[in-house]
Amino acid sequence: MASSMQSASHCFDFEQDFIGNWRCIPLCVRRKLDLSGVKLKLDHWLALTHDQRQQLVDWPDTSDALHDLRDHLRERTASMPSGCVKDLPPSISAPWQQADHLPADVADAAAARGVTLTPTHWRGIRELDRFALCKLVRPGHDHHNLTAAFSEVLG
Repeated sequence: MASSMQSASHCFDFEQDFIGNWRCIPLCVRRKLDLSGVKLKLDHWLALTHDQRQQLVDWPDTSDALHDLRDHLRERTASMPSGCVKDLPPSISAPWQQADHLPADVADAAAARGVTLTPTHWRGIRELDRFALCKLVRPGHDHHNLTAAFSEVLG
């Protein structure tokens, strides 16, 4: 099992098309945003320098660090044309945080792709993996990485 820091900054292989140039917000950062209760727009992300984006990827996900992340992003975006980041309720008991309950939409998406995903598999994967699958199966989301995500997470 990966350490917390490795999980906090882990980028998936299926994200490789934008890792390095950071043209999209990677799932490890999106998870930290959800945990800290921050809505960071893509405009905000793209207005940051490459080094600032890398800093967010590398940011730890401890409770104190997530509080500091929220404050850091408020300060960093306050003068941006898109305005300051918005506060959201921090994720508590979201489907991806519940290892004991396989969400129906994730199970349905797996079955539609011929992927076997059982509650035992769900319990055995990292929270970051559950987060990724939950985000990628949402209605209206571009699902082109979903098959690769199932393969990587369950492979």
